[in-house]
Amino acid sequence: MNSLLGDPFHYPYPSRRAVVQSLRGMVATSHPLAAQAGLKILQAGGNAIDAAVATAAALTVVEPTSNCIGGDTLALVWHENQLHGLNASGPAPKNISIAKLAAQGFNAFPTYGPSGVTVPGTPASWVALSERFGNLSLQQSLNEAIELAGEGFPVSPTVAYAWNQAFQLFKDEFSAQHFKPWFEAFAPLGRAPRSGEIWKQPDQANTLSCIASDHGDSFYHGSLARDIGSFCQNAGGYLSVSDLAAFKPDWVEPISANYRGYTVWEMPPNSQGIVALMALGALKDFSFSERDSALTYHRQIEAIKLAFELGIANITDIKRMSISVNEMLSETTSARMHSEIKERARLPADGQQQRGGTVYVSCADAQGNMVSLIQSGYMNFGSGLVVPGTGINLQNRGNGFSLDPSHPNCLEGGKRPFHTIIPGFLTHGNRPVGSFGVIGSYLQPQAHVQMVMNMIDFGLNPQAALDAPRWEWTKGNQVSLERGTPQAIFDSLQSLGHDVSWSTNPLALGRGQIILRDTNGVLTGGTEPRSDSSIAAW
Repeated sequence: MNSLLGDPFHYPYPSRRAVVQSLRGMVATSHPLAAQAGLKILQAGGNAIDAAVATAAALTVVEPTSNCIGGDTLALVWHENQLHGLNASGPAPKNISIAKLAAQGFNAFPTYGPSGVTVPGTPASWVALSERFGNLSLQQSLNEAIELAGEGFPVSPTVAYAWNQAFQLFKDEFSAQHFKPWFEAFAPLGRAPRSGEIWKQPDQANTLSCIASDHGDSFYHGSLARDIGSFCQNAGGYLSVSDLAAFKPDWVEPISANYRGYTVWEMPPNSQGIVALMALGALKDFSFSERDSALTYHRQIEAIKLAFELGIANITDIKRMSISVNEMLSETTSARMHSEIKERARLPADGQQQRGGTVYVSCADAQGNMVSLIQSGYMNFGSGLVVPGTGINLQNRGNGFSLDPSHPNCLEGGKRPFHTIIPGFLTHGNRPVGSFGVIGSYLQPQAHVQMVMNMIDFGLNPQAALDAPRWEWTKGNQVSLERGTPQAIFDSLQSLGHDVSWSTNPLALGRGQIILRDTNGVLTGGTEPRSDSSIAAW
């Protein structure tokens, strides 16, 4: 490698990005090649929905650490003056149960392996979005992803880092035969690919071609479904051909809360988006004048803890919830949470959190369409299972279930689990303001609260809202602060009873994208400074 290229992980000086503005279209996501895939679709006559599908498909190729064809997708779509929600998260296999896992010796859900594989919803999401709202064919939208997989691309720095993390873990932990296809597909040289190395995945190109040509029929009913089902069954898992054949994504009504005159939209349960809305409800009656103050941080953290306490205790497949969304978002609940935010940190009920891998896409076009889409395989490379000869990496969303039979989110066959991925959207009156999202497992509702307040309370533009130092509550009174947060805030939070530490994981505090539209139709975008993120504008 040319020495003038330097170290792709070393940036000794602060970097300043400006917002990006355009009129005809914009795509913001975590990888520049995926953003360009979406832009090409816009320039070919596609709309924001076609561009979102193209970008999402490309992300399964260029960022396989964080999402996969065998993962899930949630989306919020603004089209013809209405917001639509698509839940393409898959349920647990019909034949799985807590008793069967216990008989296998599991007293906690296995993190990796066949037992955690749920029905993949991502291919069905592309089909549903394209068929309902797209201008172009699914084949056109997936062509760029197919080309990237077949012809190759240079691995980006953030992806190389996460890939190596996975490889180091898997080489020590994955001795079972059913993990062998992962090493054959994603570490054929006996290591993870390095930043700048060319990566090709012809098997994935063939799979994407099949999905494009038959609108996902092969994935859920044909040869790919048979390959997936037999592989999982032979590995000792539960996902079957009939589980795949029975799956359909759901069009749902998004849920919302008013925050200082703006309507903040999230997906309903099984998504955890309601946590962000509850936290904003608890905060709306406070007056905030300064972002970088210990009091602001303290109140935000306490609101998130209260919202997670209620959320983790109740969020599951919405058909199985004993408490209604309206009750969780009621003024009574908001007022109670507001009253419980005191001067010192409050110890919440236990709720275990785990780190996951996800990608987020924000798209807009000149016709007024906007898309907020999030796609995930859950943990880094999901279950660690790759269906031989297909390039299909399977998610491990089963880890979202509880194995406590008395918990609302307990594992049951055919049930959707508590789901971490949450696309966000803002409106004002009947006007779309913009789409936003930040990946990062249980960080996501916390980051949504921070992004919304950064823009509405503190007047930050989309880029500055993403640039600002973040915090994450993890459990108990433990809070992780990003470097760049003033030391005085760190010290003051400690004095208020928070167990504060500095974040050391470069991927821990998420990767976000924001696109806003003003009343003149001008698009203004911000993209994540902590990763390979990019905005493609037209």
